[in-house]
Amino acid sequence: MEPTERRGQLWSLLGDLPGRDGPVRAEKLLEEHRDGFVLEKLILDLNGIEPVPAWFCRAPAEKAPVVIYNHAHGGAYRIGKDEAIRPREFLQQPPYGEALARLGIHTLCIDHWVFGERAGRTESSVFKEMLWKGRVLWGMMVFDTIRATDYAVSRPDVDPSRIASLGMSMGSTMAWWHAALDERVKVCVDICCLTDFHALIESGGLDGHGIYYYVPSLLKHFDTAGINALIAPRPHLSLAGLKDPLTPVEGLDRVDEAIKKVYADAGAPENWRLLRFDTGHRETPEMRAAVLDWLRDKL
Repeated sequence: MEPTERRGQLWSLLGDLPGRDGPVRAEKLLEEHRDGFVLEKLILDLNGIEPVPAWFCRAPAEKAPVVIYNHAHGGAYRIGKDEAIRPREFLQQPPYGEALARLGIHTLCIDHWVFGERAGRTESSVFKEMLWKGRVLWGMMVFDTIRATDYAVSRPDVDPSRIASLGMSMGSTMAWWHAALDERVKVCVDICCLTDFHALIESGGLDGHGIYYYVPSLLKHFDTAGINALIAPRPHLSLAGLKDPLTPVEGLDRVDEAIKKVYADAGAPENWRLLRFDTGHRETPEMRAAVLDWLRDKL
């Protein structure tokens, strides 16, 4: 099956999604000058159901690349998009909004369903209601990410040919799903969540992820490598902790072997890299350096 057909198949597993016609409506609520960037508070209409608050960290350039920054979960539902601009215990400092601005890169980070200013109802209750209505929570999250990308490329200060997707933990998973489904994403960087689904089952680790993570019938059609293969030959950096229970080592081996072959067959072996570190579910200083180097080189 061709990649376009496989993408269609992957989309079909994500439930009944909203329409995607027309531009994304955006309202700017505030603009604040910070050290090295301008912070914009936005309200975006991504799905026609509920408004989506977002931060846009505007780098000092007339037209610059943009990173779609996907925030983590960690059970901290009130944080959401603030991860892009405020310290978080498992990430290095400064926050990515500031770090990327220093490289001349804009950052866009939205509050995902049940996070940040969209928090209130539990993840479980939203998942259950959506399931009854033919929707999938992860599908709606992915949809919002892609519509946020629609907004980003509409901005005159964004270079639409230079888009990256980046995140840690839940945000890592979003980065590789986003890049797999959206060919506008030139560079993918995932930190600490390239989880092989079958290895997670074998290790008894299913409860390490929230219920948002589970897509009905996914394993009938895709494994982790099968989704990530849709990113090739675009640059993809994955960083993992050898002590991280969410990414069993056997699964990392499995995915690495499969994706190395995909990139080699595509004639771009240099565009896939899986780096492993002696750590758990957290970003180390070495990981941060590798991420920024990859973005400098590939974006």
